Amino acid sequence: MFKNLSKKEISWMFYDWANSAYTMVVTSTIMSLYFLSAAGAALEGKAADPAVTANAYWGFANSAATLVLVVLSPILGTMADYKGKKKQMFKLFLYMGVVFTALLAFIPSNQWMLLLIAYVVTAIGFAGANIFYDAFLVDVSEDANMDRVSSLGFALGYIGSTIPFIICMVLVVLATIGKAPFRVETSYKISFVITALWWIGFSLPILRDVHQIYGINAEPHFVKNSFRRLGQTFKEIRKHRHIFIFLLAYFFYIDGVDTIIKMATAYGSTIGIGSIMLLLILLVTQFVAFPFAIIYGKLAEKIGTKRTLYMGILTYCVICVVAFFMSPERDTRTLTVMFWILAMLVGTAQGGIQALSRSYFGRIVPKDQANEFFGFYNIFGKFAAILGPMLFGWISLATRKANYGVSSIIILFIVGSIIFHFVPDDRRLV
Repeated sequence: MFKNLSKKEISWMFYDWANSAYTMVVTSTIMSLYFLSAAGAALEGKAADPAVTANAYWGFANSAATLVLVVLSPILGTMADYKGKKKQMFKLFLYMGVVFTALLAFIPSNQWMLLLIAYVVTAIGFAGANIFYDAFLVDVSEDANMDRVSSLGFALGYIGSTIPFIICMVLVVLATIGKAPFRVETSYKISFVITALWWIGFSLPILRDVHQIYGINAEPHFVKNSFRRLGQTFKEIRKHRHIFIFLLAYFFYIDGVDTIIKMATAYGSTIGIGSIMLLLILLVTQFVAFPFAIIYGKLAEKIGTKRTLYMGILTYCVICVVAFFMSPERDTRTLTVMFWILAMLVGTAQGGIQALSRSYFGRIVPKDQANEFFGFYNIFGKFAAILGPMLFGWISLATRKANYGVSSIIILFIVGSIIFHFVPDDRRLV
């Protein structure tokens, strides 16, 4: 799998293996379960509906973290374009994320607001480090090899995330059924420590082997000049027309991808699929995503990145069509089978479309301004969590059919694919 790859390319890819543990354990499962339980208990007798209130605060916290990153991304990216700054800023956000993830284990559960604040800091650290991690792609790999390196990174992330996830879920399940010598709350806290250790442990290769190559020379008052250069980039966006068109297309189709990822579990629960089955499907989807992320990288080498991305967008259109026929009136067994089909289709396209979007963007941006442009890339990815959920919610409420809400996401993929048509073919990029 690593044949003909340099040491720095492999070290860069293993950061996907490292930080994906946070995504699976903290963002997707354990932290939400722990917080909702802790806040719900603390709000008992203090709120009309503790569960609803806890869910609302959880939503507010995630929105707050997203908003902070949306504001900071282009500024941080511009500052990191100075030689020697990218690694420093990567370390800052990496250590912030790791330390506060570990701290989650030491905050008393009755201090739910402090717990929530710590979680927001972990989310900012995670997403902030990713800005510079993505931008390091131009420093570790040549244009011709970016698709393969980016795809392998995502593939490693899918497998790497499952290992600590399985360990943590076993601890939680054993504690839940009374087969562990500790309480469920303790199993959550152990999970946070495991995640922090996994994250920092497998970050050592990138910290040791990856260094900034492209950038602009240092100058006095670099913070002030960073804001000046950011403003200049906004003014000169017409000179980067192909980048702007790609980001616009990316905004729509990645919105659809993120919406399906975020709403899948809730949708499965709505149509009657049990929580254990949902966790099993989530786990199997990760294993399916691993080889297909690699396959997408190989396909891009043969037919081009643009065509392969179109294939991923088409797959998501099929997913939306399958969802349309998942009417709640069907029996649970049929719906479960259809949900498995939907989840496996997601697994075939999810990693590939994210990996190739990253590598395509890495090839079209000016190398000495890669951090700045990846800041914009991060913004479009973050804002891409707005339209899809709103469309899903509005259509679901208007029709009173959740399957109509999911299938309506196809609009985002269609709009994204139309705009993407005007993006240059990567095989013709010089």
